[in-house]
Amino acid sequence: MKTLCKIIRKQVGANFLNLETAIKTYDRNAPVCGAPAWRYIYHALHSMDRWFFNPNIYEEPPFHEDGMDNPDNPCSIELSNEQLLEYLETVRQKTFDYLDTLTDAELYECPENCEFTRMDLILIQFRHMSIHTGMLNGQTTELTGRFPKYVSPHTAYQLENGLYDE
Repeated sequence: MKTLCKIIRKQVGANFLNLETAIKTYDRNAPVCGAPAWRYIYHALHSMDRWFFNPNIYEEPPFHEDGMDNPDNPCSIELSNEQLLEYLETVRQKTFDYLDTLTDAELYECPENCEFTRMDLILIQFRHMSIHTGMLNGQTTELTGRFPKYVSPHTAYQLENGLYDE
């Protein structure tokens, strides 16, 4: 059975769209706890890429350098918004492919060498991505006076009428 996996896929899709909107509306260089905002986008995506599936069996993206996923660590690489959006699309597709092969019964199991169930990992990342998206949207609202559009059960899962809730 895949009922829960289909529900998760739909809601995770909305989460990715919310993060995509944040990338398209934020000030990438605005300071967030001493780091430029784009580092928090990378942090959220990297975490989703690693922890949604199995944090113990993971291959870093080719542009990653050690510690880059922690915004508190300096790094020599600066990813453009285009690169962040490409990474988002890669992680989104990887996530959808994974959920399409998963069964509801597998949600209760732990992946290889992992202490958490698949459902734990999914919920941990759902919460993590939502926290960082909200943090960045709050900063955008404070800087611009405009609130980025947020996908919810009461809104369309698309941004036909622009990026802001106006």
